This record gives sequence, C-alpha cells and structure tokens, in this order.
Amino acid sequence: MNLRYLLAIFVLLAIAAGCKKDDPDPDPADNKDPNGQVVPIPEASAVKKFIYNGLSTYYLWEADVPKLNNAVYNKNKDSLNAFLNQYDDPEALFYSLLYKYRTIDKWSYIVDDSKEIDDWIAGISETMGYNFGLVYISANSSNILGYVRYVIKGSPADQAGIKRGDLFMTINGTQLTDKNYQELLFTQKTYTIGFATESGAGNFVLNGKTATMTAVELQENPIHMDTILNVNGLKVGYLVYNSFNGSYDKTINTSYNLELNKVFGKFKNQGIDKLIIDLRYNPGGGVLTAAYLASMIYSTDPAKIFAKYKFNQFLQNYYLDRYGESYFNEYFESKIAKTDKTPEQSINSLGLNEVYIITTGRSASASELLINSLKVYLNVIQVGEPTSGKYVGSFTIKDYDNAGNLNTTHKWAMQPITLKINNANNASDYVNGLQPTLQSQYVFYRLQPFGDPEEQLLKVCLDHIKGLKSAAVSPGVRLREYHIPEGISPDMNLMYVDPERFELPRLEEISRFGQN
Repeated sequence: MNLRYLLAIFVLLAIAAGCKKDDPDPDPADNKDPNGQVVPIPEASAVKKFIYNGLSTYYLWEADVPKLNNAVYNKNKDSLNAFLNQYDDPEALFYSLLYKYRTIDKWSYIVDDSKEIDDWIAGISETMGYNFGLVYISANSSNILGYVRYVIKGSPADQAGIKRGDLFMTINGTQLTDKNYQELLFTQKTYTIGFATESGAGNFVLNGKTATMTAVELQENPIHMDTILNVNGLKVGYLVYNSFNGSYDKTINTSYNLELNKVFGKFKNQGIDKLIIDLRYNPGGGVLTAAYLASMIYSTDPAKIFAKYKFNQFLQNYYLDRYGESYFNEYFESKIAKTDKTPEQSINSLGLNEVYIITTGRSASASELLINSLKVYLNVIQVGEPTSGKYVGSFTIKDYDNAGNLNTTHKWAMQPITLKINNANNASDYVNGLQPTLQSQYVFYRLQPFGDPEEQLLKVCLDHIKGLKSAAVSPGVRLREYHIPEGISPDMNLMYVDPERFELPRLEEISRFGQN
C-alpha cells in the first residue's frame, strides 16, 4: 500500500479539532498600537491567500460557505487578512472552508507538495503492490482480517508470491486490530505479513506462512487483465480495469490510453459478441479517459454528448459568457489525442448496444460517470453491488499568476470539488450509488482468480449471457467490512478533468485581495 499516506488520518483529526470556524471574525479596528492607533493587519501568507482565493473562485459549493462569499472580505482587505491569520496551519484553513466536510463534501483535499497529486493522477506510489481490504473477524472482536483484492504484476507482493484471495492476520507477528492497523500497515516501508486460513464456520487461524516485503515506487497499469472467454459458442471480452488513468508509462514507452485502445483492437479483431468491464475496484480517474472508453464501447460519433459539466454560479457564468452553452459538453471521441510523447490514434470502437459492468461499493467517480453516461445510449447491465455515489469531480489548483507562472515560494496544491457531471439527459445526483441490474452478494474472504468462470461476480454475468439465473452464492459467515478512511487510503475516489480542458480564470485576476 502507499506509504505516502502515513497516518494522514491523525492529521485530519487534529485539523478538525483545531478548526475555528465557529469563532467570530476578529475586528481589524481592534488591532491597535500602544498609543491606541489602528494599525494594518499583517498580510496573510501566500499559501493562505491561495487557498482562500482558490476555493472562493472554483469550489462547487462556494455559495453554501458564508466565509467564502463574505461581502466584507470583498471590500476590506484587513478583514480578510484578520480572518486568515486566525489559522496557523493552512490545512486547518482549507478544511474549515469546505461545505459539510465528510457528510456532503467527502472528497476535497490539499497537499503541501503538488507532486503528490501529480503522482496520484499518474498512478505512481511507493507501495508493496497489493490492494487489500479489511474485515472484522467476529462481531464481538476488534481483531481484523485482511484479504487481498489483487496484486500488481512485478511488484514486491507479486515477487513474494501473494495472490488474490490470500488472507492475513498479522504484521511482524502482531495481530491486526481496528486500533493498530494504521501503524502496522501504513507507517513501515518493510514488514512481514502473516497469512491465515479459514478453518470452517467463519473461523480463521494463522497457517504459519509469511512473506516479507519492502515498498518501492511503482506506476500501476490500470489494465489489470484482459481476455476473451468462450461461452456457449459466444466470444466474450473481459476486461479488469482498475482506474481511469491515461498517463504515459516510460517502462512500456506508451500511454495507458493507447494500451486500452490496443485491448479494444484485439476485441474488435476477434469479433467478440459480448463485453464485460470489471470496475469493482476502480475508484475513478480522468474524465477524458472515461470518454475514450465509452467511445471504444459504443460510438466514435463526436456529435454525441457523453457528459455535461456544471460549476458554481461564478464559473458557470464566466464560461457561458465567453464560450457558449456547448463549452460545458464532453463528447464521444473518434481519436485519442496526440501528446508530447504519443501520437494521435483512431479509436477502436465495438459499436455495442449492450455491455455488462461489474461494480461494488469501491466503484466510484469516473466509473459511475461511465455507467451513467452510457445508459443514455445502450443497455448497461450492472452486476454486483451498488456503487459509491460520487457524482462530482475536480481539477488540480496550483498557485499560478496571470502570466501563467507558478508561485515558487510554496508547493501547495489542492484538489477541491469544483464541478458536477450529468449525462446527456442531465441526470446525476446518484448520492446513494448506482443500483445494479443483477445484484449479487460478495464474499470478501473467498475470492477466486480474475477470469475464472466460477468467480462470483463474473459467473453472474456469464450465467446471464447463457440465459441462466445464477445460483445464490453461500455467504458463509457474513463478515463486517472495516472501511479504511479515505485520508489514509491510496486509492482515493477521484474524478478529475484534464488541466487543458477548461480555461481557468487566474487567481490574481479575480483575487479578493487589494479590492478595497
């Protein structure tokens, strides 16, 4: 897992405890020297001004946060400086200005080094190379069992022989609990994992097997698996796709967008009859990559609308006045655009009128966008569990001036929620997730390999293709999943817009500072 997130949850808790959003604003008139003369409030730091101006300009829920649209701050520079100077920690300032953080806005975040966001988007992290989940071993215990969802090819976990479906209970000989798992799993670059076996009736015991791993920096290829299955004489394409990441990967000398197109070229050349896209562990990614994938599945007609953007009122009016209504539309694509490292390439489209998409509660953001947008045009058979319910997106905000120069006095960057995305019929707001067509109970601790026709969720798809009703999967003892807080999880639910997609108003251009 990603060691860049070391105990970040503790930082967030400290921030929450230190927020002063309920305190009244200080009055600049009270800032007097010993002679009783009012003196100017000290200028807030560049970082705090960047945070405030960025959120007041771009944040989707800006109108719902009184501090961000306080008329006094527009007129009185000292009043705004006085407010910002209450916060010693820029993170505390950022989180205090979010709208109902953790209930409505569960996704906005900030970092003190923009490289962290750049790496997240590119799929780069310092990691052991295995994606895992946690469940309570029993209802009356704080002990936790880990299960391996998948392993990145060539990673330390892969080299150690770890497989999808492996169970583990200890790290360095210590039993995992809901109190110690953060320290054991997220603060050590090297550790030894202790494997477990189900002994029957939902009981788990250590089996004596261990593996020692050291984290390395990896770039994860989102195309985890692709294959063609023969199902009653039909060719069924199956793709396990773990993020909407179109980045360039120097180890394979191409981009993941082009690799994805190559997979669909193979599906097209083989004349597949059905398609299954497995998004069960896909937390999201780039909107453009989602549009590319939709075009590979359905159509390369650039006149068809894939999605529509909606911003806060300021940005909505800004774009509408300058570019018109069509500026908010994302269209299906006929080509993968040229980059500085890769050539333009025509999209291999299957032109399907039906697709199976496997989802769980970990399918979020751009995964949900793909499903919601394709439903307008073709029959989407969603299989598994309801999705996460993230219908909003973001773009990375860095501290540029009007000339496009990056502020060199700090490296802070933020990824606040800046937009919502509707489909061509203006539908979104699936706050409770997208509900599956074919719902199937998912047994965390009995995972078969991807592509195995008996694998739980794949089997539901294959049975439906055969015209059969899947037999109910015996859940055994239903274990309660422990949800790792997003603050320390490396696979955050992102739906981001590529920086070049929208012309962003420069912060200096609309800054509330200096408008006395």
